[in-house]
Amino acid sequence: MNRRKKINQILSKKAKKANAKLNPGHKPRYISKAQRAEAGSQDTGASLSADASDSAEVQTPAES
Repeated sequence: MNRRKKINQILSKKAKKANAKLNPGHKPRYISKAQRAEAGSQDTGASLSADASDSAEVQTPAES
């Protein structure tokens, strides 16, 4: 009985690992707090420069 149980445990463990490889988790990749802050600062910097360029475009035709 013990030998049969051990073999079944080994086989079920292998099957479980194979199924886990075929069905990866649906969780998004972890992003550290420092990386989130860095990405946030880059986004705000890009949006500020885009706003400045938009306002420059608006002022140029008004001056003409």
